[in-house]
Amino acid sequence: MRHRIAGRQLSRTSAHRLAMRRNMAASLFEHETISTTIEKAKEVKAFAEKLITLAKKGTLTARRRAISMLGNRRIVSYEDNKAVGKGTVIGKLFSEIGPRYLDRAGGYTRIIRLALRRLGDNGELALLQLVGKEHIPEKKKTRKKDATKKGTRKKAKAEPAAKASAGSDETASQQ
Repeated sequence: MRHRIAGRQLSRTSAHRLAMRRNMAASLFEHETISTTIEKAKEVKAFAEKLITLAKKGTLTARRRAISMLGNRRIVSYEDNKAVGKGTVIGKLFSEIGPRYLDRAGGYTRIIRLALRRLGDNGELALLQLVGKEHIPEKKKTRKKDATKKGTRKKAKAEPAAKASAGSDETASQQ
């Protein structure tokens, strides 16, 4: 019986599970979204959220704990067929991702189930994403614009009348 044993085995040895969890979390922090199976996404989600909580602290001790849990993989991109270093995963976690969630109490990631199935074993696929990076369209404020337009129309009508009365006074004084 598996009483009080947390986590999924995922048909892997413990060393393979640990390495897979570290690699997937590092890829999540590097790309901010990854596609995987639902079971793997659920396992990586808890691990990634613990690391983000460490990054929110931002202390040297927290950074060392994150390195021991995750490793310090380099981020490399290819420009003009040349590898260009963009820093490390821990550097990005502590400088960009951690400060982004300072005012958030938890729930830094989301799992979105996909309708697609994996070709080899028909496994259910999901997207694991960091929350808060998407573009939010601004709503149009029509009520305030209408109110200001009405107010300006009344003022505009009142001003020419005032100018006309002032103009008649000026013309009377000139004669």
